[in-house]
Amino acid sequence: MNIRRMALAGRWYPYTGEACLKKMNNFLKDDKFGPGEEFVSSEMSDRSIIGGVSPHAGMDYSGPCAIHTYLNIFKEKIPDTIIVIGFDHHQLVKDSLLEEGEWETPLGNLIIDNELAEKILKNSSVLVADNSAFIGRDENSLELQMPFIKFFAGKNDVRIIPVKISSHDYKTIDSISDNISQVIKSSNKDIIVVASSDLYHEDVYNKEDLKKFKENDEKVINDFVNLKPENIINLGLRASVCGKHTISTLLQISNKLGAKEGKLLKHYTSAEITDKFGYCVGYFSGIIYS
Repeated sequence: MNIRRMALAGRWYPYTGEACLKKMNNFLKDDKFGPGEEFVSSEMSDRSIIGGVSPHAGMDYSGPCAIHTYLNIFKEKIPDTIIVIGFDHHQLVKDSLLEEGEWETPLGNLIIDNELAEKILKNSSVLVADNSAFIGRDENSLELQMPFIKFFAGKNDVRIIPVKISSHDYKTIDSISDNISQVIKSSNKDIIVVASSDLYHEDVYNKEDLKKFKENDEKVINDFVNLKPENIINLGLRASVCGKHTISTLLQISNKLGAKEGKLLKHYTSAEITDKFGYCVGYFSGIIYS
């Protein structure tokens, strides 16, 4: 069996299950950057959330932000499968997915939804199965999402499909989105889509710089809330938003599934976490409702 091993544990996030569990619970209790509430699943009969955005920096930086997205998803209902859309910071890979096997986390392995992955591959003219694109390098966009999913899944059999998007071409992203949305529509499973992305990356030297930095972040967030995927791509190509194509893919999938609105959950920067100026990264979490 193919097992995608942890590559960043012990550096970007805790290595042991005990330490990871403690950190997640601390994020939940954090009422400044985190949600400041406990996790209780309502197990509603109907799902109103289509998906969301989650950042992917070192867990001490973006973890309190990321946990908002997963808390809202799992609080509504425990999903059957989460399609996690990421990319590769270090090399150009094919638009691909991990078709089978497991993904290791400190809290236990997550199983790939092979049945659903095969349906996506069968219907797609773009996505391919490529295990080599997911080997255990220092690539954080997908890996930083998995401990959150496993934390909220607990003993429930929540499955995943990791997807890597390299294309920034709007037509290609639309084709991928059309394929994934059709598979979701035809499935009787409760499927959620999560896009992994940070926001702006830039040096800030004072409060005025930070204010302008956050205003740039807010332009992307506004397009997310207003469900405008093409704006995200166009704006992101002119800026340092690393996952503009993952957010755009999520928005296109959501629009094809009848999205009504996006909602901002949390937005802050690394400068606010460290209380220091210098190289700064923006983080936001948000969800999309049908």
